[in-house]
Order: sequence, then C-alpha cells, then structure tokens
Amino acid sequence: METILSIKNLSKRYGSVQALKDISFEIKKGHVYGILGPNGSGKSTTLGIVLNVVNKTSGEYSWFGGKMETHDALKKVGAIIERPNFYPYMTAQENLRLVCKIKDISYAKIQEKLQLVGLDERKDSKFSTFSLGMKQRLAIASALLNDPEILILDEPTNGLDPQGIHQIRDIIKQIASQGTTILLASHLLDEVEKVCTHVLVLRKGLVLYSGSVHGMSSNEGFFELQAEDSENLIQALRPHPAIESIKQEDEKVFVYLKSPLEAAALNKFLFEKNINLSHLVKRKHSLEEQFLELTKNASPTLKN
Repeated sequence: METILSIKNLSKRYGSVQALKDISFEIKKGHVYGILGPNGSGKSTTLGIVLNVVNKTSGEYSWFGGKMETHDALKKVGAIIERPNFYPYMTAQENLRLVCKIKDISYAKIQEKLQLVGLDERKDSKFSTFSLGMKQRLAIASALLNDPEILILDEPTNGLDPQGIHQIRDIIKQIASQGTTILLASHLLDEVEKVCTHVLVLRKGLVLYSGSVHGMSSNEGFFELQAEDSENLIQALRPHPAIESIKQEDEKVFVYLKSPLEAAALNKFLFEKNINLSHLVKRKHSLEEQFLELTKNASPTLKN
C-alpha cells in the first residue's frame, strides 16, 4: 500500500519545552488517521511541521515516498489547521473562486465541493451570515478544491454544537469513502472512535500507541457472570487457561481474559463443573478505558 507520509524520529523544542520527542509513524493511502491527545500533547506541532509552517528540531519526514520536494508535495495536500478565514462580505462561491485564483486551480470543482459539504443552497450567501459549523464546512470545501490525495484537519469539530459535529463527521466519512486519505488531530475520543481507522496517541510529545483503532479497543475483553454461589463459580473458573484474573463486585463476577474465549465455550466449561449461570455477558474494554490506561502511565508504550 502506498505511503503518503512517513515520519521518523521527529522532535521539536520550544526553548526548554520538549513539544515532540522522537515521533515516528506512517500514513498509508486510503485510511483515516487520528492523532489523539490532550491539549499540549504535540498534535498541532506535528501537523505544523509536516505542512512546513513549523520548523523541526530534529528527525525527518517525507511525502509520497520521498519522490518529490515538500513544496511540490504540498500541492497534493489539503489542510485546515486554523479557524476558517474568508472575506466576510463575499459569498461562499466568491470566496472559493478567490481560493482557486490564488492557488491556480480551475473553477470547475466549486459546485461539486459545495454540494459535498451541504452548502450548495447557500453558495450566494455572504460568509458573514454563516454559523461556525457552516464556516468550517466551507473551509473543508476550500481544502478539497484541488482534489488532494490527503486532507489534514486540526480539531475539525472544535467549538461546534452537536448538530455541527455530526455534520462534519458525516462529511469526513463521505470524503474517506471516495478514497481520500485523511489525517485529523483531535482531543475527543468519541471523534476518533467514530471516524478514524488508525490512531496515534500522544501525551507530552511522546507516542503512547500507534496502530488501528480496533486494535486499541479490542483486546480479549472480559465476562460479566452471575451464579447462585459466587464462591463456587470463582473456584471453578481459576484453572481455566484463558483467564488472567477474576474480580467480584457485589453479586457479579468479572472475568478478565489473556487469550480468546467465546461465551458458549465458557458456559459449557462451567456447566460441566455443575455451575449454572444466571447471567453471562461478554464485553470489551472501550477506547476510553484503553486511552485512560495508556495516559496514566509515565512511560510510553509503542504498539503496532
């Protein structure tokens, strides 16, 4: 699969502050990547460096397999890393025509992109009349005018109301479904879980996790069990080779796994030991639980 962006041992210092420390990851064509982390984790710095607006301290990055210089490569990149900034007295369509003129792009895509972001009916409305969500959607349309191979978004739903957030997420999914690679920075777990296929978790400039969203959230999971005699249930469970630990809370027994185990197999195992379950549910750790577990630790753990 084609590599869109490759980052190796990227570091950035602002005086005594280490904003990034040896960041390494790759963006492959056709996926939606999220850089996830709290404010100050290094998300925006990372995007600024690869977009050539922030100078790196050390390390390297290359676009499209290093086949072209950064200046030329960025012509194939669409990006929104600041608040949408258009002329308030001009209409949506006029603002996009100006963008095309500045970037030497054909006007031909304006209608198509306005339709994609749901602003076709407001193309003749002045930018000053737009809500924050509409302004953000116009910015996305602007970034897509050159049909970029990758779209980069920094906190795309920041400050939006629930409806605006939903609209932006739907647009991101639609753009991704058309084959455009997307890289977005966000501090919202929900956003990454609903939109992204891959995630890089940053904390204080360090990589804590790099891999698929599914891989981060789908460990072996755990069972929630209940039986008439909890003590007998726990004793029967202890020798099972797939079980890592067992905890009891009130009447329920929680069974944490170290290897795959299906509910039917566990039920059969216990039935053969004369344990009849009144409650059996298999659950998986949420992305939120995994994120909190990662970020509470002092040292980074890099996974692939």
